[in-house]
Amino acid sequence: MSKVDEIKTEIERLPKEELTELVRWLSEKDWERWDEEIKADSEAGKLDFLVREALDAKDKGTLKDL
Repeated sequence: MSKVDEIKTEIERLPKEELTELVRWLSEKDWERWDEEIKADSEAGKLDFLVREALDAKDKGTLKDL
């Protein structure tokens, strides 16, 4: 049995309140990793095309308000 399978088995045994707490914690961890990826991509210039697209749309008058 893999470690992940063991963890899944233990999760199945959690009371509802503890499962809710775990889900919240996992969600926060997921968002933290996402934020780190976005920051790294931004610093590496991988998102520069988005700025160019927005500026181009602004120049053309096709930029939409959010």
